[in-house]
Amino acid sequence: MELLNQIFSGTNLALIGAALAAGLAGIGSAKGVGIVGESASGLLSEDPTKFGPALVLQALPGTQGIYGLITAFIILLKAGIIGGGATLTQMQGAFFLMASLPIALVGLASGISQGRVAASGINLIAKRPKELVKAIVSAALVETYAIFALLVSLLPMFIVDISTIG
Repeated sequence: MELLNQIFSGTNLALIGAALAAGLAGIGSAKGVGIVGESASGLLSEDPTKFGPALVLQALPGTQGIYGLITAFIILLKAGIIGGGATLTQMQGAFFLMASLPIALVGLASGISQGRVAASGINLIAKRPKELVKAIVSAALVETYAIFALLVSLLPMFIVDISTIG
């Protein structure tokens, strides 16, 4: 039992939360950017002049990884892992782990979904280059849910006084 308490210490739970936020959201972004990159490469092999619009669409799914990274850094700072040296209780560590889950899970799913929508946007600009704004707006709508998840992950860390948690 003591070994489990050491493995799942408060500090380790916070570290797991930070890793999930950065890792899962990063995987979603990498997959999404890759999906768009595949479509963009096909387009650019036919028309290299469309590199700029293709790059804009390819960059969009990368934001979920940024949101996950921001969340991870804030967990590490608020938990005292960076610069504080604080020891967390298991409940405090669980708080940070739970706070990481919205951006971790939604970042994973929305990064991939946004990549699919942006890849469709590549197909749109291949046929109708003047429709870039419509392609960006369609992909940006998926982004909305990643932003909501980021807020749900971050707000508790700024509102709750961690010292009041068991």
